[in-house]
Amino acid sequence: MLAVYAARQDRDNPLSGLVVGDQPAPAPRTGWSIVTLRAAGLNHHDVWSLKGVGLSADKLPMILGCDGAGVDETGREVIVHSVVASDGWAGDETLDPGRTLLSELHPGTLAEQVAVPSRNLVAKPEGMPWETAACLSTAWLTAYRMLFVNGALQPGALTPGATVLVQGAGGGVATALIQLGAAAGLRVWVTSRDEVKAARACEIGADRAFGSGERLPERVDAVMETVGAATWSHSVNSLKPGGSIVISGATSGDAPTKAELTKIFFKQLRVVGSTMGTRAELERLAQFVQQRGITPVIDSVMPLARAREGFEHMVSGELFGKVIFTVS
Repeated sequence: MLAVYAARQDRDNPLSGLVVGDQPAPAPRTGWSIVTLRAAGLNHHDVWSLKGVGLSADKLPMILGCDGAGVDETGREVIVHSVVASDGWAGDETLDPGRTLLSELHPGTLAEQVAVPSRNLVAKPEGMPWETAACLSTAWLTAYRMLFVNGALQPGALTPGATVLVQGAGGGVATALIQLGAAAGLRVWVTSRDEVKAARACEIGADRAFGSGERLPERVDAVMETVGAATWSHSVNSLKPGGSIVISGATSGDAPTKAELTKIFFKQLRVVGSTMGTRAELERLAQFVQQRGITPVIDSVMPLARAREGFEHMVSGELFGKVIFTVS
């Protein structure tokens, strides 16, 4: 079958190990389902895998991809939940020490077919476009958990009208945070180094956009942080006393010049880590998107055979929203 896979890894030139070609189709397995994919999404996780982060070299070649939607063996239209828990694990699968994402231990979704535990399938809402469904499993699920699960841990936090700052304006998680936050009645502010992306962020639901590191007119209730070192001090300084930083990534590095510990304890700030989401949260996310009529921002749609173009676009840093591959 046609698949997009990592044949080798190179931190400095990750796309040198990317191959679009034939790989074996998944074999039937007890307790697992085979999904014939209709669309699949690209994530930064796929690029990191090509760099050698999160994917062991002894697992190569590995089919990439965490986002996908398609049809199972019974003809049911489904969305694939990519967090695979250990055998026998009960409860929140994101807390399972042995959890993996598709494409780390088991082949991923950038292929004509993917095998997943049957419990990992979520029914696609009737009428939802395949391209929308293929956006939800990773970046959108991450954003949903950041806002509505980990962002709401503090009593009274993130109720309609609360102000949320999203650091960075263009990636899949950032655009999802903007659209989900706006749909929930939050006041969403964003930062960006790119004036064009900042303007587009306002078009999709952000109330205001600021330059990276710019002083805000008032402090915010929560900061959604995915950039890391480059924006950390700004995130801490932007919060009201008792506010929260929810962090799910560190694309600029994980070692800020200043940890800002004094400000964190003196202002009684909360720092909450957030990783992906549960199957139940993915189900709620899909319903929320459908009921609110949200159309995820998609940068580009292309056939799976042209996947290298999508990867090149992501690595360039020029994309705004998701890259989606149509499969069949």
